[in-house]
Amino acid sequence: MRSLPLLALLPLVLAACAHTRVVSPPAPATLGALQKVHAADGIWLAGQPSAADLALLPALGVHTVVNLRPAKEQPDFDEQALVEGLGLSYVSVPFGSPAELDDAIFTELRTLLAETEQPFLVHCASANRVGAVWIPFRVLDQGLALEAAVLEAKAIGLKTPEYEAMARDYVARHAPRP
Repeated sequence: MRSLPLLALLPLVLAACAHTRVVSPPAPATLGALQKVHAADGIWLAGQPSAADLALLPALGVHTVVNLRPAKEQPDFDEQALVEGLGLSYVSVPFGSPAELDDAIFTELRTLLAETEQPFLVHCASANRVGAVWIPFRVLDQGLALEAAVLEAKAIGLKTPEYEAMARDYVARHAPRP
């Protein structure tokens, strides 16, 4: 009789697992002339794509572009208009420095990485910021070990020690307690 209550929980466990989409480690990829780009299943992680690079996205089935750059970094480029003109969704979650990165941004990007319809592109100028927000997603939402996630982030483009420290701190404060 003890197995009956456990069996009753099976649909709940399966439903919870269905909402968890574990992605493969990011690997170098090609997107037009863009030099800094990785792909993890349907998540493209990159530095700044050119207009020509962005124009390739619909043919790749990309649905959404997530831009981490503040508008002031691109004063002569209306990326949103270009992306929406291609029939894609555009999401802006801007932060330009460690001083602008906070828990709300980490949390918003974790949600976007977990729930946005794939394939989609996340980019900043050099993939440095993309690497920073990749760490909490991979550790807290994907179950990857912290050091493995940091190595992935550095391969993607993370270079700024402050971003790495902030991501590590966020993970430490948001990790489930035993």
